[in-house]
Amino acid sequence: MRRELTHTILLHPSYFGAQLEDYLRQKLYEDVEGTCSGKHGYIISVITISDIGEGKIMPSTGQAKFKTTYTAIVMKPFKGEVVDGKVINVNKMGFLAMVGPLQVFVSSHLTHGDMKYDPNASPPCYRSNDEIIQKDTKVRMQIVGCRVEANDIFAIGTIKKDFLGQIRED
Repeated sequence: MRRELTHTILLHPSYFGAQLEDYLRQKLYEDVEGTCSGKHGYIISVITISDIGEGKIMPSTGQAKFKTTYTAIVMKPFKGEVVDGKVINVNKMGFLAMVGPLQVFVSSHLTHGDMKYDPNASPPCYRSNDEIIQKDTKVRMQIVGCRVEANDIFAIGTIKKDFLGQIRED
């Protein structure tokens, strides 16, 4: 989703000059893209910079403080959302999949009833009559819960419902 956000940039006096605005833009991209704030979610990309604002000199350090306003594409998962991910780890407790920057854990209790953990397979997997979930498998999951921390978001998912589970490439 698109969201209007703000970010404060502190700038050392050595950067004051003709290239000031370009440096502020570059610094904004470096500071915020790829980060996570629990409040807004994962900031995937900055689309536009609406306002850089006037810098205010801080008396104690001589640095300038710029309050920038920008529009970004953010990813914030919510309960009930259906997402596609790639399995990165499988163990007897369940499996862990990545949905972009988000980690989603699917417990063995939240898999299909006929799906069983097979520790002897190489690599270890969950298997049923018609699907196999192992490392690097693409899966469709529904988020059943999220834990939001200051700089990260963790989610719990399920594949127990219809049309969830392994995504076949055929």
